Amino acid sequence: MQITATAACRPTEDREKVRRALLNLFPDAQLEDASTSVVARSENGDALREAILNQHIRDTARSVMLRGTRGNSTRFTLNKQAAFMGKVSFIEGPVALGGIEVSIESDDIPGVIDHLAESTVEEPE
Repeated sequence: MQITATAACRPTEDREKVRRALLNLFPDAQLEDASTSVVARSENGDALREAILNQHIRDTARSVMLRGTRGNSTRFTLNKQAAFMGKVSFIEGPVALGGIEVSIESDDIPGVIDHLAESTVEEPE
């Protein structure tokens, strides 16, 4: 699994807070500073998974990730302010302050989604 999370960094924002928001959800990520953004690259989604579990939003997270699936990847946007607080909040549509654009690539994207946000719905036997 390869995770790339890109957060826009506006001139009025504190770059360290943007970096902290990324590291809260992807603590082992390698950060790269660009002129207008910060990019986090990681192979570990365990902190994101824990936040999803702790907030009891598995079905919502799963739905968003499945909707964003194209081939071997899924894409979704997270709220930057929520991430700064260690929370997961998905955004759909335009984002005023810019969100965190997350792309997850894997040869087994359904398995990755199952790991990050397993279904709470019982499968019929």
